[in-house]
Amino acid sequence: GGVGCCKGTGHVAGHQAKLSAALTSMGPSDIKLGQFLATRDDIVGRELARDLASLQDRLPPFSQDEAVKAVEAALEAPIDTLYAEFGPPVAAASIAQVHKAKVKGPNGALKDVAVKVLRPGIEQRFQKDLDSYVLAARMIERFHPPSRRLKPLAVVDTLAKSVAIEMDLRMEAAAISEMADNITDDEGFRVPTVDWTRSARRVLTLEWIDGVPIANLEKLRAAGHDLKT
Repeated sequence: GGVGCCKGTGHVAGHQAKLSAALTSMGPSDIKLGQFLATRDDIVGRELARDLASLQDRLPPFSQDEAVKAVEAALEAPIDTLYAEFGPPVAAASIAQVHKAKVKGPNGALKDVAVKVLRPGIEQRFQKDLDSYVLAARMIERFHPPSRRLKPLAVVDTLAKSVAIEMDLRMEAAAISEMADNITDDEGFRVPTVDWTRSARRVLTLEWIDGVPIANLEKLRAAGHDLKT
């Protein structure tokens, strides 16, 4: 009985891992759908939601030339007048990627910044996929009455609204600034500063901050941090 149970668990886990891999290979919208469903264990079940929660939002970067063109179009200026240096992407996800760049301060000193750029054509790609999700949700509600209590159309609508917010980087900039205001008096916290002169709907420029991920305990210890504190 025990061996059978373990075999069954491994079999299910294998299918869950395959689902995460399949969603990743299918593209940006499906990665977002998987991450969103990870928050809805009432729909997909606890085990599947736990697996989808580990779905990594990483994709190959788009080209440097495309990034430069996107920044110039969004900020309406040549790249070399906006940044002293504009490096290659350091991270790429389903909706945007990040470049490390440098800007010249009032005193002429160079300062590192992070530049987040939306993927070219991502809005149209998401709209096309969301339309297909709406069609699927309508079919489910029409032909499978037990699923109506889960409100598939409402689920897709919530996903669409969250993605729309994520695809306007001005919203992210505003949230960052609001968070900075909210933690002004909190010791031990700091939020990167938004460079509003180099930010728009499709481009966000932030102060660059080097750090250690909070889950990397070995590096935190090596850096001399008091983990308990």
